[in-house]
Amino acid sequence: MTVQKLKHFDGLYGDLNFEQRSDFIFLEMIHTRSKGFGWVIDTHIHSHLYQLFFIDSGNVAFESSSPMQDLQIPCILIIPPNTIHGLKYSADVKGNILTVSDKIIEIIFKDLPSILVDMEKLHCLRFPNKKDPVFLKITYILKQIQDELFETKPEKSKFLDACLMLLFTSLWRTIPTNEIIRVNDTNTTLKYFRAFQQLFRKTEAVKNIPAFAKELGISTVHLNRICRQVAGKSALRLLQEHKIDQAKNYLIHTSYSVSEIAYKLNFEYPNYFARLFRKITKSSPTNYRARLREHKE
Repeated sequence: MTVQKLKHFDGLYGDLNFEQRSDFIFLEMIHTRSKGFGWVIDTHIHSHLYQLFFIDSGNVAFESSSPMQDLQIPCILIIPPNTIHGLKYSADVKGNILTVSDKIIEIIFKDLPSILVDMEKLHCLRFPNKKDPVFLKITYILKQIQDELFETKPEKSKFLDACLMLLFTSLWRTIPTNEIIRVNDTNTTLKYFRAFQQLFRKTEAVKNIPAFAKELGISTVHLNRICRQVAGKSALRLLQEHKIDQAKNYLIHTSYSVSEIAYKLNFEYPNYFARLFRKITKSSPTNYRARLREHKE
């Protein structure tokens, strides 16, 4: 059996020779890269890059952990690191893609963890038309970034950092209120929560909640209190949901068997994985895969 694997790119889509850099910023028009791939960008992941799609016109279908869906244009698509995504464009598409290293964003917002937590979710921000005041404001900031990238001026990196802070903060303010995390506590709570998120997203080895808490330098009780305050769920539940999200990606975008997926995600027994999957999704892994593939056809 030929096994289809998820595509990972350290750099831009299709770039297999990219040398990972912590200061990477790149801006290009959508058609520049997508035309060469027949207007179809297969599902893939960037482990250390934020990508922002500013789509002005045309038709765009987007796929993540669910089947392709048509986007309402104009829109801005925010894709954080480690988020599977694929796109299909019409040939008349117009817009830009801004790609930024996660290290840059982490440094800029190190004292604003609430924004980082919110921006690490997939968001599609829709606007009624291209003359919408917020859309115009955001695209103006993008134009400033474009001008700075292609010129050599004093304190270029500082100017770009300022533009990126303004851009991401403006986008964050546009996220619907019900999708924004708000906690009545100091930044320490959100810093611990985000650190926990980063740990379980990047850890491939088997690790339980006490081990994560120890790595963070706090107690298991404290970690659970933080998770319930920020996300309304226990630390274990967040870890389990992350595993199931990974499983969904494998089920949709690869031909791995259910048992192979279970072992890849470090489940000791495939039947335990299947029970947890059903508990969280209300569907068996096999039925989930069949239903979504039928939908795609």
